[in-house]
Amino acid sequence: MNILLKINGIDKAFPGVQALKNACLNVYSGRVMALMGENGAGKSTLMKILTGIYQRDAGTIEYLGQLVKFSNPKHSQEAGLSIIHQELNILGNLSIAENIFLGREFTNKWGGIDWRKMYAESDRLLSRLGVTHSSRKLASELSIGELQMVEIAKALSFESKVIIMDEPTDALTDTETDALFAVIRELKTEGRGIVYISHRIKEIFEICDDVTVLRDGQFIGEKPVSDLTEDTLIEMMVGRKLEDQYPHIEITRGDVRLEVKNLTGSGVKNVSFSLRQGEILGVSGLMGAGRTELMKVLYGALPMTSGEIYLDGRSIHNRSAQDGLNNGIVYISEDRKGDGLVLGMSVKDNMSLTALPYFSHLGKINKEKELMAVVDFIDLFNIKTPSPDKIIGELSGGNQQKVAIAKGLMTRPNILILDEPTRGVDVGARKEIYQLINQFKAEGLSIILVSSDMPEVLGMSDRIFVMKEGEMTGEFSRTEATQEKLLAAAIGKLH
Repeated sequence: MNILLKINGIDKAFPGVQALKNACLNVYSGRVMALMGENGAGKSTLMKILTGIYQRDAGTIEYLGQLVKFSNPKHSQEAGLSIIHQELNILGNLSIAENIFLGREFTNKWGGIDWRKMYAESDRLLSRLGVTHSSRKLASELSIGELQMVEIAKALSFESKVIIMDEPTDALTDTETDALFAVIRELKTEGRGIVYISHRIKEIFEICDDVTVLRDGQFIGEKPVSDLTEDTLIEMMVGRKLEDQYPHIEITRGDVRLEVKNLTGSGVKNVSFSLRQGEILGVSGLMGAGRTELMKVLYGALPMTSGEIYLDGRSIHNRSAQDGLNNGIVYISEDRKGDGLVLGMSVKDNMSLTALPYFSHLGKINKEKELMAVVDFIDLFNIKTPSPDKIIGELSGGNQQKVAIAKGLMTRPNILILDEPTRGVDVGARKEIYQLINQFKAEGLSIILVSSDMPEVLGMSDRIFVMKEGEMTGEFSRTEATQEKLLAAAIGKLH
């Protein structure tokens, strides 16, 4: 196999943390290399060293047979290395074409922008990805999944020899994912090398040829995908067998806590359901089905136009998110970085933000009481942080998600809504989050679990309902539910 990129023996330390120690990675021509590891394993740090964001302390990088040291991302990009980041870098006030060729616009002989050529080339790239929008469309008018496809089109525009894809399908629909995989297969035939970073293990077996695993910043091994199973790959990542991936517990459910009747609002039509004490109610459906909108109408972030909501038999109408909080309904957003956390603030300040009334008296915050509560949650959730004062944006995705959930629980809710609680979270942290969910369930908390991950919904829920285009299209008990039934209800073909 022809090696395009060889990273060998990379070390990188930050104050108090050895992020990488002897990390290695090979990228081969015409093959997809999965880079796997739990959150905090060093994947992002290694990619930042490769693309020149960080400089290594030790080790070598060999690209196209030459030793290289990229000084910045522009340097690595010009050499033929592109990275599609998990965090989108799109300017909403510009068109798709302007985003794709920002800083590299085509010019005519008079030095002006050649708009015709730029739109034509952008449309060609979008067509290759199965995107039907005109490249003249403003980026602000696109969905998250469509913005992800624009990022991928931008990477393709560089004609790079090595393309790094960091969680590329995180916000894509199944159709968009299929289109992306078709493009990856085409890139392989052109001899390009792909580094594919994903927590979706099933995708690794569908699209990748080889796997490299990092654990605690160290190289664990490289193997062909054909030599692995999901279980053996997980064992390599976590260093132990991961039994019972979805640890459902059966408890006697209590009285009905929440009853929703014919709820209609922004993106939601005539939805009815109930939720009991100590129950996990799963909500399934395809992207755009209205699941998140339903949750936001329920707790007051989006307007409710008709219907009834009863909490412990009492009629409520949440006209704002604050009303929802006051009524004991907490929503943990699918977009923890956009809606759930303030990345520049500390772990402590994020966690206690919505619960400050519990630590305040006559307008003054009891700092000692606040800190004790935060430390208790850090211990309970096993949040890996050197200090409560650590900036949360510097923690791994799994630890950020735990803080987001702790933030909601600190307000002592009756109803906990978890929207995509394990998106972008590694298998080890997922298991910890599931165990915490079960602990809350056993203590009588009523939980709504919204997830695009069907095995997660099937594995953790006591009951499941499915949505399509803002309406409920099916409801199943735990014993009735199957992946086939959920999908049939999601596409409106349930008989």
